Amino acid sequence: MHDRSSDREGLARDTLSEVLQDLRIANGTYARCGLSGAWGIDFAAQGQARFHFVAAGHCWLRGPKRGWTELHAGDVVLLPHGKGHALASKARGRLTPLEKMPIQAVGERTFQMQAGHGAAQTILACCSIDFEQPAAHPLLELMPPMLLVRGGGAQDATLSPILEAMAAEVLARRVGAATIMTRLADVVIARVVRAWAESRTEDTRGWLAAIRDPQIGRALAAIHQRPGEPWTVESLADVAKASRSVFSERFTALLGVPPARYLTQWRMHLASGWLRGERVTVAEAAMRLGYDSEAAFSRAFKRFVGVPPSALRREAAASPPHWLQ
Repeated sequence: MHDRSSDREGLARDTLSEVLQDLRIANGTYARCGLSGAWGIDFAAQGQARFHFVAAGHCWLRGPKRGWTELHAGDVVLLPHGKGHALASKARGRLTPLEKMPIQAVGERTFQMQAGHGAAQTILACCSIDFEQPAAHPLLELMPPMLLVRGGGAQDATLSPILEAMAAEVLARRVGAATIMTRLADVVIARVVRAWAESRTEDTRGWLAAIRDPQIGRALAAIHQRPGEPWTVESLADVAKASRSVFSERFTALLGVPPARYLTQWRMHLASGWLRGERVTVAEAAMRLGYDSEAAFSRAFKRFVGVPPSALRREAAASPPHWLQ
């Protein structure tokens, strides 16, 4: 007998996977840290996400708004919002700000840190990463300050060999390490985020519940991946393979807003990111989002954001890039 519930579960995973495909690392700065003796590193809050992987040995982590947690080889920590935290050889030990640690550049976007005397007892891969078009990924906003996966992730058998490959790359220090680490980190981060998203089974409303819904998930993925299409409630209902009334009612119940309003809010959210981060022109933003004219886009933008898009773009142009601040 065919199990329809397994079909629904598989479809929910498919829509989540489609959205996860958009979570890509744009820039990464990688450091191989060989540490021995008593040490402690204080990582201040920053605009980029942080990613730590224990390749060998063990250490202690003080997470955002949390106490100390011991980490072992194979453990992965992702701080998607770049919150302040610390790593140390022992809990509550003395900490040194990251910028005062002995860091040496060994290549483009690749660094080395060696602290202590004798052979390294703990080897870490510490990365600062940007995501491509972070405004285009709703999961980033929903994620907690810290995600921790133990020992390669017991719930994901394929994650362990990927982490082993990352450890080998960190330990070998070969040419092209930054490029390979970027590719591996792409996969690891996507799997860590997916594991977290799939664990949120208690969510009955909100974005995660909607993307897991067999019908609403299809439409939501379509909105996020093709925001410039001339979507209507009818065409989105067709994507969801539901009647207009059933789709609209279910969508509103899960997300708290009707489909048309969600679509416009999402477009304006994207446009804000483009105007601030990419500094695209107002005309280009309007074109990307499928508006017939710059004026129509500007009216919609001001109605939802509160200021004209040109004002937001001027504000962004007057501010230096975050790496210069």
